[in-house]
Order: sequence, then C-alpha cells, then structure tokens
Amino acid sequence: MLRSLVLTCLFCWMPGLLTPISAAPDRPNIVLFFIDDLGWRDVGYMGSDFYETPHIDELAQKSMRFSSAYAAAPNCAPSRACLMSGQYTPRHGVYTVGDPARGNDRYRKLIPAKNNVVLADRFVTIAETLSQAGYQCASIGKWHLGKSPRSQGFQVNIAGNQSGSPRGGYFSPYRNPQLSNGDPGEYLTDRLTAEACSFIKDNADSPFFLYLTHYAVHTPLQAKEEYKKHFEDKPAGKLHQHATYAAMVKSMDDSIGRVLQTLKEQKLEENTVVVFTSDNGGYGPATTMKPLRGSKGMLYEGGIRVPLLIKWPGVTQAGSSSEEPVINLDLYPTFLDLTEIPVPQDYQLDGESLVPLLKDPQSSLKKRSLFWHFPAYLQKYQGMQQRFRTTPVSVIRQGDWKLLEFFEDGHRELYNTRSDIGETMNLIDSQPEKATVLTNELHRWQKQVQAAIPSDPNPHYQQAN
Repeated sequence: MLRSLVLTCLFCWMPGLLTPISAAPDRPNIVLFFIDDLGWRDVGYMGSDFYETPHIDELAQKSMRFSSAYAAAPNCAPSRACLMSGQYTPRHGVYTVGDPARGNDRYRKLIPAKNNVVLADRFVTIAETLSQAGYQCASIGKWHLGKSPRSQGFQVNIAGNQSGSPRGGYFSPYRNPQLSNGDPGEYLTDRLTAEACSFIKDNADSPFFLYLTHYAVHTPLQAKEEYKKHFEDKPAGKLHQHATYAAMVKSMDDSIGRVLQTLKEQKLEENTVVVFTSDNGGYGPATTMKPLRGSKGMLYEGGIRVPLLIKWPGVTQAGSSSEEPVINLDLYPTFLDLTEIPVPQDYQLDGESLVPLLKDPQSSLKKRSLFWHFPAYLQKYQGMQQRFRTTPVSVIRQGDWKLLEFFEDGHRELYNTRSDIGETMNLIDSQPEKATVLTNELHRWQKQVQAAIPSDPNPHYQQAN
C-alpha cells in the first residue's frame, strides 16, 4: 500500500516517469486467461483426442489462432515474470522456480546462476501501466512473483501469493491467506471463476484488465469426482488418456465459458479483447505434446510452445490463423498498442506488438529472433532416462531455425522447426554456416542483456565411469 501511495505521488509530480492518462471510455477491456502448465495439444482445437474443451474451441473459431506461440520460459515463475515485465529472463533474473540447483548434486557439472524468486518492484508491469491509464486491474489466481500482485499495479488480488501451486489442494478449505474458504468441497477453479465474474460485473462501467491466472492444471492433480468418472468411463485416446488431468482441463474449460458468458450478459463482449494462452508446456507425466519433443521444464518445443488465441472484436477475423513465431513478451506491447497507451518512458520492452498481425493475418512482423536463457538445472521426471529435464542452456529461434547451446560442454543442437517440428534431426554438422550465424546472434544477445553464463565447476560433480 505504501508503495502504491508513493508511486501515485511520483506520477502526479514527476511526468518524466509515468504520466497518468485519463481513461478513454472507448478503450477495450482486456481479459487474459493464463492457464498453468497447459500443453500445446491439451485443447480440442489443437487436436486432443481425449480432453474436452468446447468453450475454448468455440473461442478459437472466433479468434486468431497462433500455431507458433511460445512462453518465454519452460516453467512457471520465469514465464510469468517475462509476461508481467515485458522483458527477457536475464533482465529480471527470475530464471526458474526456487532453487536453480535442482536434481542430483553429483551430476551437475556447473554451479548454476543465482536465481531471483521475486519480480523486483523496479519493473513496470502491464498492470501498472494500464492502471495509470485508468484501468481497474485484477489478478485472480496464481501470482508466484512475490507476496502480492497489489504491489505491482493490481487493485484486486484474489488467491495470489508467492506459492506456485495450491498448497491446500483444489478443494476448500484452501489454506490460502489470500482466499477465504468456501463451502467444504468447493472446487478452486470454480471459485476463481465466480470471483472473476463478480469482478466483471462490478467494473462493467469502467475499462478493466482481468488477469485470470488459474492454478489449474498444475499439480496436485485433483478433479471433481463426476468429471473424473466421466473420463474414466471414456475410451482412451491415442494421444491423451489421463482421466484426472482431463477432468481438470474440463473444469478449466467450464471457467472460460462462464467468463465469456458473463461478458455477453453484461453487454461487454464487443468491447473486450480476450486472450487465451499458457505459461509453459504440459506436465510430462500426465500429458503429451506430440509430435513436439519434450514437456514442461525443457527448452525443446514441447516445453515452450503453447496455445494462443486472441479475439479482438471488429479487428481480428474469426477463425484466422498465423504461423508467425510469437512469444508471451509480445502481449505487453500489444495491449498498449490496442489501447493506444504509450510505453512507459525509459522502460525497455523486449517484445513486439502483434496488432499488425491481428489486423491482417497475411502480414508479418519485422524480421527478429526469439531467445530463451535458462542457466539452471531442473530435475528429471520419474521414469525419465536422462538425469535432468534440462541443464543450463541458451536458445535462439530465427525464422524456421532453432539453435540450443548447452553450457556444461558447449555442445549445440540445430533444428528446422518447419521440416522437423519434433526436433529429431540435429543439423549442427550438416548446416555449419547457419549454426555459426545463429550462434553469433545468440552470443550478441547474451552480451546485450548481460545474461548470466554458468562457468564455475561444481566441486561435488562426479564424473561418470
């Protein structure tokens, strides 16, 4: 609260920072559905043969679909820090969740980079910028970037704190200081949906930004019994078959439907931009992103490619699609562009506005590269053959080409994502010129953003025999 008062005073008397802007009555509302651990193939419109997502599929028919959309990191906190700040991981230092030295110590060759577990207040979030322009901003659900989103531009916080998962589980009592308990057995996804609908109704007469950031479908995997039984009785698909996970996805889809219906009932549907996406790839033990390689926690496509829908009534063409590589960093400048709010003075945004694509799906953004930097270790999932989901790595995607450079031994992998979406053929030896170009570009970017590069050997490492 004190920080908010101080910021308000500064904005009033020091226009060189952030100048308050009167809220224009015709500025669109923004609803951002940010789903936790939902994989690229975990919705019907992306080809799931088991999960049921009729409301999301209907939204897809009315939206622009992005088939090459990415999270800015392969797991929760760093992806959210990038989304909120509009900046790549080396700028804010939130590289992973918690301890960057995860997994068996004797197998880690390097000491990973220091990791920040809180998005520092010096970063100007999407919500802070929209709030200064007169928007009412609500974060409902998972925050994971500090004690509360209210220190970073949100007037409303429901259920958001430092935790990355619902510590009390998905059924009331929740054991969440930022969420009062409901009736015994109340389901968390349903409760957050009800809170979101109430926020919409309470703010129907003013521009608002609703960040509905569901804990679903993150672990623990817990679902309503009637939905779970429905999928237990349903024939397994070739792609998906986990009944509890499917039931969680169905509840999440119900939520999308209820929120969209509330917008319609409040006559806000035509003046609301709706965005649906995920923070990273799906949870490997429960789902699959095939033909993509990998899952949450990996820098292969299955860990970072995510579903993305954007519906901007009167602008986007229903059922249109784009193969343009985009990243969740692009949402911040997109929201500012479509609301005609200027970028905060002297503040760096690493993404690009998607408005040109939304207006013309046949257009393309200026030539650019996308980057990921993960100087940390993630332990393997149970049953995996390799020792880690990932070791420290930096990644560049430029056009159809993607290069990964691993810091433990310097080995590189090069893939063509158009001809080999499953990243099965490492072309590092057959395409040396392309590998050199991408490596040089990646190194330039690392220097530009002052990326932490692990190099100190781990004294506890034991060389395998």
